[in-house]
Amino acid sequence: VQLQASGGGLVQAGGSLRLSCAASGSIFNSNVMGWYRQAPGKQRELVATVTVGSITKYVDSVKGRSTISRDNAKNTVYLQMNSLKPEDTAVYYCNRFTPAWRGLGYWGQGTQVTVSS
Repeated sequence: VQLQASGGGLVQAGGSLRLSCAASGSIFNSNVMGWYRQAPGKQRELVATVTVGSITKYVDSVKGRSTISRDNAKNTVYLQMNSLKPEDTAVYYCNRFTPAWRGLGYWGQGTQVTVSS
């Protein structure tokens, strides 16, 4: 079981980042995949999802600024984030998506995104 998120960093407001997450086949194959984030002192929240057929959904706070995609041959999911805001600061994780995602036990280490104003 593996979830390896990368691509985070420190960026100024208005900047862009592209996050990547390599997942093991047991997590990635045939599953809707999602990007999630957890800001300091807050609960983890769902940011975006992508189906095997690349149908995407986004939470309102990132809609129009972010694009989730996946490469099924590489078991990798991506999150392109543009026009970043300080409120996007969080640790970002990927994982499969289910309605019960809050109960998923393994999350990997995530990748830190810090947006300065």
